[in-house]
Amino acid sequence: MATFVLVHGAWRGGWCWMRVTPLLRAAGHEVFTVTLTGLGERAHLLTRDTDLDTHIADVVNTFEFEDLHDVVLVGHSYGGAVITGAADRVIDRVRALYYVDAHVPPSGQDLFTGMHEARRELFLKGMNERGDGWLIPIFPAEKFGALRAEDAAWIDGHCTPHPAKTMLTMLTHGDPTAKIDNLTYIRAEKYASPQFDEFYARFGADPRWHTEMFPCGHDIMVDMPERLAESLIAAAAR
Repeated sequence: MATFVLVHGAWRGGWCWMRVTPLLRAAGHEVFTVTLTGLGERAHLLTRDTDLDTHIADVVNTFEFEDLHDVVLVGHSYGGAVITGAADRVIDRVRALYYVDAHVPPSGQDLFTGMHEARRELFLKGMNERGDGWLIPIFPAEKFGALRAEDAAWIDGHCTPHPAKTMLTMLTHGDPTAKIDNLTYIRAEKYASPQFDEFYARFGADPRWHTEMFPCGHDIMVDMPERLAESLIAAAAR
């Protein structure tokens, strides 16, 4: 049996994993889906001061209060930055790091700085015009290559605005990916992201990493939950 901690991306919440978690539990594994402060069912806790450190603490506290060890720590999209920071703080409790079409930021950089210019400008424009200068408005799931219209509508109906300060917080860490042997990077073929293409190419050339291309949109856990669950279970066994 493995223990999985699943961390969602921007605008989403723990709800986005609901097609994957039953598959993992049916296979005998333990699963924790963290909803980050200010998002999903915790949207009422959102403030201007909600930042990346807040979200890293959400994950670290899950490890501490649930007494978790030997964990496969999974992050989707923005959640990649969160699990990188969290893994650095609980490195002795992490069995594997698993990035789902996600950011893997270097130490000393915030997410806005690491983004390609067009994406950064799009986010900043939305924040300044529709987010009161501190929220990033919801971006429709169809922009992320969702395979089915009904799934895109379901995702959009559950998303909430994302606190911009999380993207402006410098992430400082001791590179946990250099200290963990079990590393996976998943790329969504139907979502255009030069930055994620760069991650996929770089890690694909590194024998320490296992990489996979999924023929779907960015919300892989919604588009292809069965294949993702199989891949997660395989990662736990490596």
